[in-house]
Amino acid sequence: METILSVKFFANSLGSEPVRLWLKGLPATDRKTIGEDIKTVQLGWPLGMPLVRHLGGGLWEVRTRLDNRIARVLFVLSGSTMVLLHAFIKKQQETPKADLDLAINRHKELKRK
Repeated sequence: METILSVKFFANSLGSEPVRLWLKGLPATDRKTIGEDIKTVQLGWPLGMPLVRHLGGGLWEVRTRLDNRIARVLFVLSGSTMVLLHAFIKKQQETPKADLDLAINRHKELKRK
């Protein structure tokens, strides 16, 4: 059964929203493509590959193909809310450990709030 999720940006202790800032720095066409993929997840949850992949520990990724590169938006579910923790342009096969660790740390911070 599909669930419609709400979406929110993770905000750090200073109130900054890293994923929102990252998105604002992208070309409009890339923002639109990533936004459409997030909306597909939001309206069609639960979804699997090729759009969504479970990374373990409650962490998921939205996998977006842009014109000449690949974007990832890492998120967790908090009830029926999709919390966007971290996003990056993928440059290698594996999700870089630094990006994964950053998302995990933000998830921990979220749980402490």
